[in-house]
Amino acid sequence: MTPRRLGLTALAVPAAALLVTGCGDTGGLQGAGPTPTAVGPRHLWPTLAPASAPADDYGAGETQVVKGVTVPDGNLRKVNPVTVIRAQEKADPGTYKDVKKGLTDCGDPGTKGPDCPVLHSYYADLTGDGKDDMIVGVRAPKDQLVVRVYMYADGRLTQIMNDEDAVISVQLAGRSVVVRAVADLSGYEYRTSWSYDRHQRAMLPTRDEIVRTGPPKTPDAQTPEPKTPAPQPPAPKTSDPLVPAPQSPSPSPSAS
Repeated sequence: MTPRRLGLTALAVPAAALLVTGCGDTGGLQGAGPTPTAVGPRHLWPTLAPASAPADDYGAGETQVVKGVTVPDGNLRKVNPVTVIRAQEKADPGTYKDVKKGLTDCGDPGTKGPDCPVLHSYYADLTGDGKDDMIVGVRAPKDQLVVRVYMYADGRLTQIMNDEDAVISVQLAGRSVVVRAVADLSGYEYRTSWSYDRHQRAMLPTRDEIVRTGPPKTPDAQTPEPKTPAPQPPAPKTSDPLVPAPQSPSPSPSAS
């Protein structure tokens, strides 16, 4: 039985039985000392006027309607992700100039070649509307990966997430997409959790952190090669009658 179940069993004992049992307890309850006072966060520079606009535009919360793509029966599983990327490239060639050349190896129709930057898609209900959304990965130059999420609602195909980074891995945790990326500090990595926000109607980076993963990588130390010992002459065979056996040295005569 687990400790949790033991605790639940103890709670089920009648109060009268507890009173009877407690009468013979000579120890009783003991104080654990004073409870430390909780300390809240200190407000630094309280007279500083708060900013009203972001310092940079990170593009979080931006969405894009994809035109020219038919979604049969409203089912994104029936849509080829290559068709979606090509439709977006056609509408905005400048953004896709780095991957446009590789799209020629994506087939559609035809067999997808090894140089096609569009990876196979995954499907999950990330928005909570009961329908599968489509998760697409696109390889980009310099070992970058573009991760996108598309939803279909109100007769429109909409891109609700766009993230590009030096990705280590992409994970699906419940209704969140977790992107692990290389950090600029050795022994650390970035982890960003993207979750759908119904007010913004987009995937937002609801958790962004830098996590230590291990000690910094150092070059392997080179082990010196062992020195080859000098060859030793073979020991004489004691059974060989032609070789006299070695004699012990005689003690030096004492000085008179």
